[in-house]
This record gives sequence, structure tokens and C-alpha cells, in this order.
Amino acid sequence: MVRSLASMLLVHVLVSASTLWAADRDPELIRKENAKPGARDWQLTRVKLDEATGVRTSLIEGYCSKQSVVAGETIDIMVSTKPARPFEIEIFRTGYYGGRGARLMTKLGPFEGQPQPVPEIGPKNLHECRWKSSTQLTIPADWPSGVYLGRLTTIPPDETVAAWQSYVIFIVKDDRPADVLFQCSDNTWQAYNQWPDKYSVYTHPKGNQGPWADVSFDRPYGRYAQYTSVVNDPLSVGSGEYLPFEFPLAYYLEQHGYDVTYCANSDLISPDRGLKTKCLISVGHDEYWDIRQYNSVVKLRDSGVSVLFLSGNSVCWVTPLRNSSDGRANRIMFRGGPYGGKYKYAEEREAKNGPFPERGPDEGFLMGARNVEPVNGGADWVVTKPDHWMFAETGVKAGEHIPGLVGWEYHGDPPEIPGLEIVGGGTALVAGVRPQKWTATIYLGPKNNYVFNASTIFWSQGLSSPPGHVLPWSHWTRPHGPDERVQQITKNLLQRAIKP
Repeated sequence: MVRSLASMLLVHVLVSASTLWAADRDPELIRKENAKPGARDWQLTRVKLDEATGVRTSLIEGYCSKQSVVAGETIDIMVSTKPARPFEIEIFRTGYYGGRGARLMTKLGPFEGQPQPVPEIGPKNLHECRWKSSTQLTIPADWPSGVYLGRLTTIPPDETVAAWQSYVIFIVKDDRPADVLFQCSDNTWQAYNQWPDKYSVYTHPKGNQGPWADVSFDRPYGRYAQYTSVVNDPLSVGSGEYLPFEFPLAYYLEQHGYDVTYCANSDLISPDRGLKTKCLISVGHDEYWDIRQYNSVVKLRDSGVSVLFLSGNSVCWVTPLRNSSDGRANRIMFRGGPYGGKYKYAEEREAKNGPFPERGPDEGFLMGARNVEPVNGGADWVVTKPDHWMFAETGVKAGEHIPGLVGWEYHGDPPEIPGLEIVGGGTALVAGVRPQKWTATIYLGPKNNYVFNASTIFWSQGLSSPPGHVLPWSHWTRPHGPDERVQQITKNLLQRAIKP
């Protein structure tokens, strides 16, 4: 009788959990959202970068008070115009929208713009702006999770004066059960952000690989740091690395109606959000992880969530997040130390640039492959195991090349994980020399879930080419854009991850 009662209680709990999942989720949310009319005019048209730096656009620039926000919460948008000039803000949600790429959600303003100061340099070269809020936006209840761009536009006094533009960016998150969790790599955006002029974690006088520089999310995103060698696109200024490296994946997912929700890196310092999804995607250039984020993703994997590293150079540096000077969570970060455990590359980095205050475990035992040296280069993505289920309906053969898809950073040297399979691999070159082996892998998790590592920042380039998208290039190679093989592989991976 006791055993029977326990069984009944267990069934009740399971049914209740299942009912809650079904009640809270709307698997058609993204399809319904993308059926709404897209905007014909959401991209930047007129951008003028400061000639002295090439990094910022002080004619109009801004930032948001939070990386991510839920419906019902308020976010502040801080804007500076120099010279003083009225401006307006248009808020767009990025997605597919019939191929247009974004939908206009609201228009704010006009506001009276004023110059706001470059902050005094703080300890460890910190630039933490304390600008006055230009406006507050309370996120409406019907705004779905997604990556949102605020287009800032000055209002000129007459037609003889140009209107200038830049973006701010934020993520609307939610807590609903969903199939796919798209994690933006915004810690890495900020690590490379040089605003106002060569102030990132890479630009400290002591060197570019140590723990010496703090960076704050309380500042505008300048022009992409590697604009001379990877993406020369001033028309994405203010959007971090999202438009060149992450948007093609979001565009693809929403085009095909996947049940996707979005979050920032800092939203995974606890596993709670991810445990309500079936598949976590790391996208683009996902280099900087707080150790709490690492532990969360290990828990997701061990709890049955599949993890897709459609990214390169991921989980490379331990990135402690701390509060801003006014107490807002997770607004300052620095390079705390390498992941890698006792792996040789991690030991070499610490010997050369340490001591570091933190060390992370060997990321290969999560990702299925490691960060290696050199980590920069370019190559074709080469199929090594065409009979694997992830290649179903692609028609690929062993040794088949997908041109230029590996870059500009990647993974290699997989650790010994039982059942791990190498599904792609080859040699990447830096400037045509300095060869390094890259490796794409897949292994099973404990609950018939899996972890896939595409081993390239450029995987999304093979999925779609949204409006205004500029193909990156690096080390004298470049991806070729959408490829039906990459699209089918990704479809197969997602199908297996989100199956009932």
C-alpha cells in the first residue's frame, strides 16, 4: 500500500510537471511573431565614426542599463549627442519577418540630446559611464523574447544638415519552457569593446592576455574591434558582435519556426533558465564565461539538455562578473584566468601572463574539444564521418569540403570522453603558415542528449544571409555564405535535440 501510494504521488508529480510545461509554453510563439509585418527600414544608413579613433561615433551613441530584461521590467537608455541635438529612438526586434529581418516595436522621442562625458579612468583602466538616462522603457507584456536593437537617429535642424545614427542593443528574455535557448555571447562583445579608444581587456599597457583590465557594460559598443581583419562594417556600430556573427543563426531559426528563446551570458550564471529548455546553443565568438556559467551548463548537460557549440574559441577565459558602482548586477568583468585545467595551453598562458586570480577546469570535457595554440586561422570544414546521423540527407562524402567555414578561431585536441566521435577535422592556417589541427566532435550525454562542437566562429555564416549582413573574413580566407549542407546538418542536430 505504501509503495502504491508513493507510485501514485510520483505519477502525480510527473503529470503536474508535464501539465505545467504544456500550460506555460506556446510552441507557435515564434511562428506567430514572424507572421507580423517586418520593417523595410531598420538598418543604419548614415554613420560617421570619429576620425581620431575610428572606434566611436560621438555624434550619437548610447548604451542600456541592463544586458537583458523581462516583460514588465524597465530598462534605461542613455544617449549622448555631440553637438547637442534632438534625437529619436526606434526599437526593433530582430528575426526573420518574411525576409526583412526585424520588426518595429515602438518609436520613442523626440528627446533633447546633450553631450555626456567620457568617464575618468578608474582602477585597471575601467571606463564606467554614469550618464543620465535619456528615457526609460517598460517592456510590454506582448514583446516576445529576442534580441532588440534601438536605432538612435539625430534630428537635424534643416535639410542641409545630416541625420546621424548608431545602435543600442538589449535582450528581452522570458522564463517560459521552450525547445531552444539561444545564448548571446555578449561577454565577448564587451571584452573586445574598445570604447572610447583602445580600452578593452586587450589594450592594457602590460599586455593583451593578462588579468589587468576591467571593462564595464556601462558604455556604448564601439565599432567592432577587428574591423581591419575580420568584419569591416561600421553600419553595425553599437550592436556588439551580434549582427556579424550571431544574427544569421537567429534569422535561420526564426525563418523555420523553431521554438526559440534568448538570453545573455549572465543569465546562465544559474542553470534555472536552461533547465526549462531542451537545447542550449552557444553561438559565434563565445570566449568569456563566468565560472558559474560553466557550472550551470555542466548541470544542463547532466540533466538531459543537449548543448550545441555553434561557436569557436568558446569557454576560453574565466570571466568574473560583478556589480556596477551603483549596485546593478553583472555589469563589470575582467579576464580572471584561463580554462583548461592542467592542459598544456592553459599552463603556458598562465606561465606567460599570470598569475591569474582564477583558473577554470579543462573545457574540453564539456565542449568535446579545447582551445589550442594557435587558435586563429582559416580553413575549409572537412567531413570525416559522413555516415553519422548528423549528416543524414546531406549527401556528403568523407573528405568533402565546405569552403572557408572554419575561422577565425576554432577548437581542437579533443579529450578522452567515452563515445566521443570526431565528425569533422582538418588543418587551419594563420596567414598561410603556422598550421593547427581543428576538430569538430559530438558525444552523448547521460540522458540520451548530446554535445556537439562545430569548432568555428563562422558556423552561422553557412545558415543564412540576413538583410545588411556582411560576410567576415580572416587570415586570407572567408566563408562563402549560406550552404545547404550546413543548413541540413543544423536541422538534423536540432531535430535530435528537441525530439519529444
